[in-house]
Amino acid sequence: MIDWDVAVNTGVRLVRPGPQVDLADARQAVAQLRELSAVAQGHVREFTRLQPLEPAGPAVIVDRPGWIKANVDGFRVVLEPILDRLSRERAGNGTAANLTTAVGSRVTGVQLGAVLSYLAGRVLGQYELFLPPDPSGAAPTGRLTLVAPNIVHAERELDVDPHDFRLWVCLHEETHRVQFTASPWLRDYVQTQMQEMLLTANVDAGELLTRLRAAGEAVADAVRGGDSNLIQAFQSPEQTEIMDRITAVMSLAEGHGDYVMDAVGPEVVPTVTEIRRRFQRRREGANPIEKVIRQLLGIELKMKQYEEGSAFVRHVVAQVGMADFNRVWESPENLPTLKEIRDPGAWIDRVVRPAALPDAGPAGGSAQE
Repeated sequence: MIDWDVAVNTGVRLVRPGPQVDLADARQAVAQLRELSAVAQGHVREFTRLQPLEPAGPAVIVDRPGWIKANVDGFRVVLEPILDRLSRERAGNGTAANLTTAVGSRVTGVQLGAVLSYLAGRVLGQYELFLPPDPSGAAPTGRLTLVAPNIVHAERELDVDPHDFRLWVCLHEETHRVQFTASPWLRDYVQTQMQEMLLTANVDAGELLTRLRAAGEAVADAVRGGDSNLIQAFQSPEQTEIMDRITAVMSLAEGHGDYVMDAVGPEVVPTVTEIRRRFQRRREGANPIEKVIRQLLGIELKMKQYEEGSAFVRHVVAQVGMADFNRVWESPENLPTLKEIRDPGAWIDRVVRPAALPDAGPAGGSAQE
C-alpha cells in the first residue's frame, strides 16, 4: 500500500538544504548538542521526579535526510504489519476500495515523502518511539533525535544565544524521553491507538467520495483562514473517537514538555524569557501560504496541543503538586481525556480526588491524596 523506498527517495530529493555552516562549526554544534542532551537528562529527572526504567545515552544528531529516513522507518514499524493484513484481507475479498489501493503504493509513497520533506525543515527534535529491530532482532526502546541544521537555522533566525537555545530544546525533547521510558506502557498505548485508527480506515466507494468532498471543503476553509485540516476531513466518526484519544495523549506529552522546558529554564538557561518570546513570535509569524499548508497538515493543531497541554499541566501541578500530577503516567486509565485536557479540574476529581463510592455510607469521604 505504501512504497517506502519511494517515500524516502522523494523526501530526500525534495527537502531543502540546511543553513550554510563551515565544518568546524558543524562539528562543534553536533558535539555540544550531544553534551547538552546529557546535561538536560539530569535537570528533567530532578524536576519531574520521574525515574526512567531504561538506560539513556546522548541524543542522536541527524541532518534533514537522516530525519526523513528515520521517520519512514518508524512508520514501517507501526503501519506495515497492519497494512499487510489489510492488503491480504482485501485480496481475499476481491475488494480494493480504500484510498491507498486506489492511487497505488508508489503515489502514496510520493505523497508521504513530500509531506516529510516539508516537515524535515521544521522539526527541531523528537523522541522516536518506533525503531526497526537491531541486528539481534530485538526491538530498540526508543531514541532521542535532534535535527542539527534546523536548530542552527532557528537560533540564527531568532538571534538568540546558541548554547542557551540548544539546552532549551534539549530540555523539551529530553522530557519526552523521560515520559516514555518512565512509563513503558505508554509506547504500546500510542501504537495501539495508531493501529486501531488504520484498521477502521476501510471505506466503500461512496464513503470515499464523501471524504474527498470533505477534503476539498477543508482546503477551501483553510485558504479562507478557517481551522479545517485534511486529517480531520478524512476521519470517520469511529476514527474521530480514536483521534481524540491520540490528541489527548499527545497534548499531555507536548504540554508537559513545554511546561518542563520553561519551568527548568530560568535556573539553567539565562536567556530563557527572550528565547520563549522570540520563539512564540516565530510560531505565529508564518506567511499566508505557509499558514495554509500548516493548517492543512495539522501543524496548527499540534500548536494547539502545546497550548492546551501546557495549560493542563500548569493547572494540575498548581492545584495538587508534582507527585499527584505524576499519577497521569501510572496507567492508561489515568490519562486525561480530550475533555479533561480542556477541563483539568475534571481530571483531578476523577484521578486524584475521586468521589466517595455510592455504597460508602454516611461515613464515606473522599480518597486521601
